[in-house]
Amino acid sequence: MNRRGFLKAGGVGLVALIGGGAAVFSQVPVIPSRPEPDFEAAAGWIAYRDGRYTLTLPRAEMGQNIATAMKQIACTELDVDWDAVDVELHDTARAGVKPTVGSESVMLFTEPLAQACAALRDAVAAGRATGEVEVVARPRSALKVFQRGGAIGQSPVIAQGLEIVTGQPIYAADIDRPGMLFGRVLRAPASTEVRSRPVAWNADAAQAVAGFVAVVEDAGPPIGQAQGLGIVASRPGALDAIAEALAVEWDVGSDHPRADVGAAIDVDTALAAGPLPHVSLDGAPEDGAWDVDLRVDVPLAAHGPIEPRAAVAEWADERLTIWAGSQDVFYIRDVVADAFSLGADQVLVQSCRVGGGFGGKTICTVEAEAAALSLALSAPVKVQWTRPQEFALAFHRPPSSHRIKARLQDGRVTDWDHAQVSSHVMFTSAVLPSWMQRGTDLFAGDGGVERGMAVPYRLGRARAAYDALRLPVHTGPWRGLGAGPNALATESALDEAARVAGLDPLAFRLAHIDDPRLAAVLEEVGRIADWSGTAQSAQRGETRIGRGIACGIYKEVSYAATVAEVAVSPDGRVRVTHLWCTHECGLVVNPDQVKAQCEGNLLWSLGMVLTDDLPLDRGRVAAEYFSDAPIPTLTETPEITIALLDTDNPPVGAGETAMVSGPGAIANAIRAATGHRLSRFPVDVTELAA
Repeated sequence: MNRRGFLKAGGVGLVALIGGGAAVFSQVPVIPSRPEPDFEAAAGWIAYRDGRYTLTLPRAEMGQNIATAMKQIACTELDVDWDAVDVELHDTARAGVKPTVGSESVMLFTEPLAQACAALRDAVAAGRATGEVEVVARPRSALKVFQRGGAIGQSPVIAQGLEIVTGQPIYAADIDRPGMLFGRVLRAPASTEVRSRPVAWNADAAQAVAGFVAVVEDAGPPIGQAQGLGIVASRPGALDAIAEALAVEWDVGSDHPRADVGAAIDVDTALAAGPLPHVSLDGAPEDGAWDVDLRVDVPLAAHGPIEPRAAVAEWADERLTIWAGSQDVFYIRDVVADAFSLGADQVLVQSCRVGGGFGGKTICTVEAEAAALSLALSAPVKVQWTRPQEFALAFHRPPSSHRIKARLQDGRVTDWDHAQVSSHVMFTSAVLPSWMQRGTDLFAGDGGVERGMAVPYRLGRARAAYDALRLPVHTGPWRGLGAGPNALATESALDEAARVAGLDPLAFRLAHIDDPRLAAVLEEVGRIADWSGTAQSAQRGETRIGRGIACGIYKEVSYAATVAEVAVSPDGRVRVTHLWCTHECGLVVNPDQVKAQCEGNLLWSLGMVLTDDLPLDRGRVAAEYFSDAPIPTLTETPEITIALLDTDNPPVGAGETAMVSGPGAIANAIRAATGHRLSRFPVDVTELAA
């Protein structure tokens, strides 16, 4: 690999330096492929051999337990016992599959998999044991899956559950290859949107560290504009000491012009300068006084996966193999092939189980770092990010600043105006250069920022508009994209409108709903939480008690409603004591796992209101550990009651739906308990002190 530089021996068989300078990488990013699943592709997901079936999972498994749900679909349609089907994770030697995003796995993959399994079942029954099976579409009514037989609607033991609890190597960080080395790519302590590069380091001091193997100058593509310096060791424990001994000096550009992120996205400043450029709804509300005029600010937030991202790369026999915990291994393959001038057939990426993705493990970062170091040393190299790297180098939920106004007449909303300034989600700055992002801003806007701005209510003359600004910290998809922050803002404003009207918040919402499925989840959550029989606010000694409600539709296909109960102490501390949630996503393949997804979303909702805040220092991420950017803990977890509305509707996504109702319900409960409407998150206890 001429491009990767040369080896220079030093010390006792140690490699002192690799590469004489950083390579120049393309400024045109690789665009991910998004093939829709079809029956022909599904034929490659299921195979029969020697009396057993193998399901090659066409989705990444990142804790949503889609491996279990798809095994249920396969077992049901094949009409075989649970133990007759083995599950494997896919790799890039197979036909491409769509990235695991958007809560689409059950919605888009159930029928293709069922059709393929039905065709294979018939072939095996006819005595065929070899060759390819043609999948001929049959009516949905002829598929066993949609007749609710077999494993559908059951909650069997989860696939890979035993491997998880016994520590078997199913995550990328578990991979162990013969002769494997351990690497890290150091980058400047600066915004990734500011150009930076290493200019000097103490190689002699680093080489004196036991376990030192190499310093790699050509350490792969930059992250944003941050060029790195690679280090490699024979043991992972040496990496911190090597990094400290190197004492790298960095050439860092000037501060980012939007280093003050709060000022940059201030919605009122933006509105004073003129209309926002992207219009989601254009109902032309009338001018005049407003009954509700609410400002809501939601800060940056990290994904906070328990597993920092990791990858192992091995260059052997003119092929680069990468083990990665990614939501899109085909994108990883394409980016690595492009970055290192390899053919796509020279790169094989094996999907590993992902220890928490939430939309954040969709791009190529640690995988390219591992590839660069492996190519440089012609040896397998594992790279696992530290928690500080996870905060500093990943992309995050963008901050958003909202101004929502509402006007009422006779207890109904007649005019509605929602303005928002945020940063990019779908067209993330973690991938797109600024010149390309300006093009998407001009012609397409950003559907991730916009998601959820069109509220599911009849609100008369409704307008929604937004702007997305490139910020010094990379932003992108975060569980539910814009749906969570937008619903927090809109459900807060709608709740305030109910108070202005003097009406019960549940009844007020029902009066503005046309969709019977949304009305059903709202009515059911009121029933299981005994909404009409319990006061919305109360006092227990010095503790103030409040209840709030919210509901919504996710991506126009799945429905959720939530009631929250909170207890607020005299010093302003908030404890959520109970959450009730109803969820409707059509056919429920696995009730336990759908409930688990609801519970996970409700915990994310808790974080959005009470803890989420990623601190910055002059435009760079200042958090290093969870103590700096906390997530909800077990001791903060309330009692949770979930009710699923299992209907005859086709199955749709469940992974992110409750984000449209959880945050708003908690914020509204705090309003009921304290009389104070939160306008800035997370909660500032001083605002709520009695």
